[in-house]
Amino acid sequence: MDVEFFNSGNNENGNQTPKPREEIKIEAVEVMPYRDGLRVQVSVEATPFRERPNLMLVIHDEDDNIVSELSIIETMHYNMEFTMHLRGVDSPVGAYALTVDLFYDTRNPPQDRRVEGFVVEQVSTEE
Repeated sequence: MDVEFFNSGNNENGNQTPKPREEIKIEAVEVMPYRDGLRVQVSVEATPFRERPNLMLVIHDEDDNIVSELSIIETMHYNMEFTMHLRGVDSPVGAYALTVDLFYDTRNPPQDRRVEGFVVEQVSTEE
């Protein structure tokens, strides 16, 4: 009798069997600003892993100022969602860049990096 601990079949994201450290990368990044303009929903999907990676997420504004940072140490999940807050901005309207680094022992250089641009177009006080 075969016992399967992981779904080895393919789905829309490919094979879901956990991979060794050297095969781990960022598969997808999605950014969606909340209507208040001061928060951003971030989704990150990594290759399913055997060893837990670290992530560093940094949001820069148009002037390359850091307006939000988030560190994840040895994540247990390969599909993740976070809410990041834009700090130190008078008006959040404008263009931003989210950089996601995936790494193990050192971030310099990261094992994988994704940069995703996004725009906060307007601010709504309604929730």
